[in-house]
Amino acid sequence: MAALSLSVALHAQTAACLRTDLVAATDAVYSGGYLTSVPIENVDGYRADLQYAQIATPHPSLSWMMKSDIPSTLQTACRVLVASSRDNLCQDRGDIWDSGRIEGAAPRVNCAEALEPGRAYFWKVKLWDNHGREGEWSQIKAFRTSEVLDGTFPRTPLVKSDNLAEKMYRHSDGTLFLDFGRDAFAQARITLNSQVQDTLVVHFGEAASGDRVNRNPGGSIRYCSYPLVIRPGVHTYRIQFLPDKRNAAVKPDHSDAQAVLMPDCIGEVYPFRYMEIEGFEGHVSKSDIVRESVHYAFDDDASYFHSSDSVLNSVWELCRYSMKATSFLGVYVDGDRERIPYEADAIINQLSHYGADAEYAMARYSVDYLMTHATWPTEWILQASIMAWNDYMYTGDTALLEKDYDILKARTLCALRESNGLISTRTGKLTPEVALSCGYYGNTMRDIVDWPQSGAAGLGKEEAGEADGYVFQDYNTVVNAFHYRALDIMAMAAEALGRGDEAAEFRTQAESVRKAVNELLFDAKAGCYRDGIGTDHHSLHANMFPLAFGMVPERHQESVLAFIRSRGMACSVYGAQFLLDALYEACDGAYALSLMNSESERGWYNMLRAGSTITLEAWDMKYKPNLDWNHAWGAAPANAIPRGLMGVTPLEAGWGRMRIRPQTAGLREADAVIPTIRGAVSCSVTDDGGAFMLDVDIPANTTAEVWLPSPGKKYVLTVNGNPVKGVRKGAWVICEAESGITRFQIR
Repeated sequence: MAALSLSVALHAQTAACLRTDLVAATDAVYSGGYLTSVPIENVDGYRADLQYAQIATPHPSLSWMMKSDIPSTLQTACRVLVASSRDNLCQDRGDIWDSGRIEGAAPRVNCAEALEPGRAYFWKVKLWDNHGREGEWSQIKAFRTSEVLDGTFPRTPLVKSDNLAEKMYRHSDGTLFLDFGRDAFAQARITLNSQVQDTLVVHFGEAASGDRVNRNPGGSIRYCSYPLVIRPGVHTYRIQFLPDKRNAAVKPDHSDAQAVLMPDCIGEVYPFRYMEIEGFEGHVSKSDIVRESVHYAFDDDASYFHSSDSVLNSVWELCRYSMKATSFLGVYVDGDRERIPYEADAIINQLSHYGADAEYAMARYSVDYLMTHATWPTEWILQASIMAWNDYMYTGDTALLEKDYDILKARTLCALRESNGLISTRTGKLTPEVALSCGYYGNTMRDIVDWPQSGAAGLGKEEAGEADGYVFQDYNTVVNAFHYRALDIMAMAAEALGRGDEAAEFRTQAESVRKAVNELLFDAKAGCYRDGIGTDHHSLHANMFPLAFGMVPERHQESVLAFIRSRGMACSVYGAQFLLDALYEACDGAYALSLMNSESERGWYNMLRAGSTITLEAWDMKYKPNLDWNHAWGAAPANAIPRGLMGVTPLEAGWGRMRIRPQTAGLREADAVIPTIRGAVSCSVTDDGGAFMLDVDIPANTTAEVWLPSPGKKYVLTVNGNPVKGVRKGAWVICEAESGITRFQIR
């Protein structure tokens, strides 16, 4: 039996999860949010309004995931066939393109033959591995090109999921109350059997007041009601939601940020968890009332996290679900109040989406959209390079970097450089031409640091807003930290694109900014950074951003960390992303964990305590009186847990090599499944205080650098039960892991 199992395994190597320009479901055809039976090659034969992913480049990227039951498996070569029909591929004929055998481990190629617009194509791939095996052909994947091949990055259509209420009951006055368990951007479908014609009232809301829909929830928390005229007999009714004027104003001249509208094939949606039907006395079952939640395609099983800390588990699930719920437009937006894409929302949404699902097309579309729809804060202009680099590191595909390279160069804001080596928006160099080169069409670009900048004090002290009393000067520490990071990334991006001369120039400029920040803005006496030149005020923000971006010299890291710890959560839910990044970068996982599992008012658990099931726009209404209950920019733990606490990050673009550096900070147990474009990574940590055990399951065609916490100069390390020496680096011991299941134990 054992020999038979081995024989089966030896033939199990194949390619799966085929993607075209990062889209996996290229062969799915939808109508109004629901899958149809229509094959992608036959969409022209139907009169119905059908939606499907449209590939808009003549040389699309074709990528895959290697599946293997054999440990330590790497791809050594591939062969791709692209055909005009399924029949051709079934006979192994690539009449459009036959790549021949291509040597290498890269799980992607670009179709060398130019494709035509408005046509269906079919492709498959076979792989060779380092065990000398030639794999079977993959399953055939189909896709369709768009009518115009303009290079627009594709997305899958929006989909609908039908939800039934988790709780339903009648009040004594006959009003029917329903709780769907979670908030969602949705529509409602109601089936009623009535003996008479009548008019009912249907109420929708995100918040409850006791066992009723809260009809005056405050802020931007949503509530509405609609009359419903019912007719005798059994009929199904759809509630038609009206667009809200706050998020339906499109300005085609780019004069300001623009709201994104729902596509006509879906129609308007409304965020709600609760419903009341007032005035109907007939029998109603749960299945008669359906909430059609609208979202981007989402795999609920792609990620997982559970630990010995119940608060942390709840925070993870809140943030993970927020990725699905807020994807209702197919592009990252700020929430329901405006429905406008902003860089600061997108950077958190992007990383958190990566942490929750193996989905990359929506993020790429959103980042590219913002290149020509920039918003006004200086730092958010500078975030473009970070998002573009995230796209490259998580996908291994240079398409976004290549397409937007020139605008990314402009968005380093080198045009604002002064003789002291720093940039400023307040010294006269911020011209309309500079703004336009960054894709910004307004005239109000200014430094922001954090948001809101006014309102209730972040620390409960005299400082207003969420910027920790930041003192704005001509030369702003936070802005210049972002400037450094943009240059640092552009050096790596230029290298990845084969632009060596520009890479060297960007490196020189980045080092110049780093030196200027440390010489002009670091307060040696206080051991931390000032807010700017001309002030002795030290804020959390002036220190967490340089630390997050690797600007702090090693000799100053502990004093900067000590200052950061002294400020608590003196930032907004947006700033918290960079605070957690800084802490995990500096290996202070214990303090990061204390922030994520905090039950204080300024923490994620408070969002659940307030009654929301999607992350809030701010920590509490007292800090932002008009906050809404559906902002993905409040969901930083959805990426901080996989990237920081579990420590799983790509070391090479596209996850060819990864780092696993868990900072579980004394948690007795922590288990996670982390999606990557090469397959899911499973990590399980057990820490009894005496021994630290890490079990990892790494997908094929990748390797890992594993960092284990060292108990001291003397330690015993075993890998799969065998003694190993490892390499000491500070408080860590580093060793290697190949694909498959490996157990590390250090004591």
